[in-house]
Amino acid sequence: MNGISKGIHKVEIALKWDPSPVGQPPTDMDIVAATYLASDPYGDPAYVVHFDSRSPDGTIYLNRDSKDGKGFGWDEVLTMELDRLDARYARVVVGVIIQQRPARRTFVSVINPALRIREGYTDLAVDDFGEVLGSTAAKVAEFVRDDTRVWDFHAGVHGFEDDPATFTRTMGAPLKP
Repeated sequence: MNGISKGIHKVEIALKWDPSPVGQPPTDMDIVAATYLASDPYGDPAYVVHFDSRSPDGTIYLNRDSKDGKGFGWDEVLTMELDRLDARYARVVVGVIIQQRPARRTFVSVINPALRIREGYTDLAVDDFGEVLGSTAAKVAEFVRDDTRVWDFHAGVHGFEDDPATFTRTMGAPLKP
């Protein structure tokens, strides 16, 4: 980042997939976002936003939630207003979870999954989860606030094989080589 960068302000994370074939259990994928305090940016999340929740201050919220991929266009959409997020937060990590009920699923069994991260009309990242096919969840983005209060985006899809509860606790930990 250079001195003229204005940083990231408002971001949309969108997820889509095709419904399961007839006779098979529905595929349910969810976007989650975890915030981390400046005093402990790699510790436990201060809070996690997922289906049926939003951030306490309303800056991170789910616009659309699908339990089966039968929506038109993007099935799940999460919006983050980083420029409004309180200064005590220095990091936000975003992940995607495949719900494991009623059947165990990894990304290889999801039909046509797609991810788009954008600010305004600019795509910051797009992905199809092709590098994490054996995973049940994936960290898909990290947003970090620097000392000048400017948010920076770090792309990259990293797979996990955790259940949803464990994943939301561990997705923000430093990645091991």
